[in-house]
Amino acid sequence: MTKRIGYRNWRWQALWWHHFFLLWSTIDGQTRYSIPEELKQGSVVGNLAKDLGLGLSEIFDRKLRVASEAGKQYFSVDAGKGELVVNDRIDREALCGQSASCVLPLQVVVENPLQSHRIEVEIRDINDNSPSFVTPENHLKIPESVALGKRFPLENAADPDVGSNSLKTYSLSKNEYFSLKFKDIKNGKAVPELVLEKPLDRETNALHQLLLTALDGGTPVRSGTCKITITVLDNNDNFPIFSENEYKVSLKENSTKGTSVIKLKATDADDGFNGDVKYSFGSRTPDFVLSTFEINDVSGEIVLQGTLDYEISKSYLIDITAKDKGVPEMEGHCRVQLDVEDINDNAPEIVLTSKPSPVREDAPSGTVVALISARDLDSGDNGKVTLQLSKPSPFTLKPSFSNNYELVTSGPLDRESCSDYNIEITATDSGAPPLSSKKTIPVTITDVNDNPPVFTQPSYIVYLKENGVPGSILYSVSASDLDSGENAKVSYSILDSKVQDVSVSSYVYINSDNGSIYSMHSFDYEKLKVFQIQVQAKDQGSPSLSSNATVHVFILDQNDNAPTVIYPSSAALGEVRTKRPVSEQDDSSQRLLIEIKDDGEPVQSATVTVSILLEDGLHEPILDLRQKVVEPSKKTGRITLYLILSLASVSVLSLLTFLILAVKCIRSSRSSGSCCMRRSDCDDYKNPNRNLQIQLNTDGPIKYVEVLGGDMLSQSQSFRSCMSPMSEYSDFTLIKPSSTTDFKEVISVLDASLPDSTWTFESQQEDTRIGIK
Repeated sequence: MTKRIGYRNWRWQALWWHHFFLLWSTIDGQTRYSIPEELKQGSVVGNLAKDLGLGLSEIFDRKLRVASEAGKQYFSVDAGKGELVVNDRIDREALCGQSASCVLPLQVVVENPLQSHRIEVEIRDINDNSPSFVTPENHLKIPESVALGKRFPLENAADPDVGSNSLKTYSLSKNEYFSLKFKDIKNGKAVPELVLEKPLDRETNALHQLLLTALDGGTPVRSGTCKITITVLDNNDNFPIFSENEYKVSLKENSTKGTSVIKLKATDADDGFNGDVKYSFGSRTPDFVLSTFEINDVSGEIVLQGTLDYEISKSYLIDITAKDKGVPEMEGHCRVQLDVEDINDNAPEIVLTSKPSPVREDAPSGTVVALISARDLDSGDNGKVTLQLSKPSPFTLKPSFSNNYELVTSGPLDRESCSDYNIEITATDSGAPPLSSKKTIPVTITDVNDNPPVFTQPSYIVYLKENGVPGSILYSVSASDLDSGENAKVSYSILDSKVQDVSVSSYVYINSDNGSIYSMHSFDYEKLKVFQIQVQAKDQGSPSLSSNATVHVFILDQNDNAPTVIYPSSAALGEVRTKRPVSEQDDSSQRLLIEIKDDGEPVQSATVTVSILLEDGLHEPILDLRQKVVEPSKKTGRITLYLILSLASVSVLSLLTFLILAVKCIRSSRSSGSCCMRRSDCDDYKNPNRNLQIQLNTDGPIKYVEVLGGDMLSQSQSFRSCMSPMSEYSDFTLIKPSSTTDFKEVISVLDASLPDSTWTFESQQEDTRIGIK
């Protein structure tokens, strides 16, 4: 049983390779080498790199290799020299059987870019096999009455070699009774036959020993022998005879067990047992035929008891023997040639000649991804295969040569949209009905740096309280990159720009890994209210890509400054009025402590002292106004210096102003007999009710002071004092009473300056007015 299976496997391999080589032999113009079989391992076939136009450096860089399509890897590439060398024992008879031509097609693959080349290696036959017989000894029984010239077929010898090394002739050992002749059969082979040349006489010689020798045509000549033993029998005069020497039948390969192949009939002219015929397979029938067919020894019907496979064996030659039951037995021979009809029972097969290479997403159309071949063990239209993609994709199949394809890109790729493709390929033959098979090829798309980092928003607004702790975090920006790996790693930086003529890096810095922005020092709202930061996000690709975002930082004011009164004008406008008329019983010297507060959190305040001197009657009224501002608790030497310089400047300006006013008064007294202050014609000032109004000007401590006595509408005393607007401490003297008309004009002016119900204290105004009524 083991012997039968081994023979079937050999036959299958031989037929498959024969079919495969026939397909490849249709392609011309390829690189071809020729070597004898049985070369030692490592023997050089040819310089593959040179013949393909590749340099030695490209052998490693482009991974030059020989792709095996089926069976063993008989050849390999010497990476150091680029030579194609023998990798395993090559037996031409095992690969190609009796085929006249034995060519091994190879596919050579190089990468970067992926390319394939077809080469052929012709395997030449050497005379390494001797002719041999299936059985080393053959026994014949021949009746003594047989006629001269009767032919007796002998066993054929077999020689696996081909051409001149194959079987050429036979020779027979010398004897006087038999000669050797040949019978040509249809396939060109000769069958040796033993021809009776001299009558046999059992009584004289009942046993004959002959030696049949088979010779091939090789150099040196090889031979094989078979011993023939002939037993001479008594008379059984007639042989069973078939109507034909050879029968031809055909049977489909899908025929079921028990199917009748042919019914043979042999006739014997003898009577009785000498005319009864029984049928059997010839003694030289191969085991695989015996396992596939059986014959009814009585009816001569051959039936199928195994399975037929066109791809394994396309035809069978069956030797049939018909024997009678006489003594001695007489036998006749015929041959049945059974041709197997192919049906479409093999689905096409998709073979990956090379593993699919990862493809860059910027690969141009036509980039080779993988090398694919298709094969179908059927013949004719049943073996014609077409490949196509099952689903639309940015890939296509490009035919290269017979049943070989290249999977190439046909459109743009985007890893961010699809990073992996499972490409389903369908192979369909042309049989009826057609058979198909599918294979899925995974293709990975590798990333290129084609996407810049993108911030979550193009600009950010940050509100930051002033007086923060240096090193505290202001804000964290974030950017993402659709790429992968190093192309998606984002680092952050601050672009150089100016804030109040100072580099923005002096104010803030950023963590390059997470985008957190930190302050370098605390901010002062009174010095800096808003500034911008340009943040750049850059990936680690090559070349790197980047994008920018703007961070708008708004400093929020905190109540960290107390109100200050800057003499002669303060930061706000305020007025002080009398709650009742001034009387003679009131102290002539009044001192007011005024506190100024803001509305901040926490509340900040400042104080100022106002001194008022009152004098009555004909005496010259003198107003001594001293305004003192409570200094902040923490004074520095620089502030003190500034105050001293300011006081000195104010004093000088006040002195100059006083001199100018004095000159004006002298000139006025020459013309009108009085200074800038007048006294009314009425010398009697009897009204004890007095009104005093003091107004502080923005450019001096006191602009003017008026003291009104009596009825404002009647004839009364009034005094006007003109003082230096820049004098810090100003006294005044009433020179002369003015007329009632002058008082009315003054009153109208004063009334216009008095606060009403809508008056408010605004901390950011620059004028300060203080009035007393």
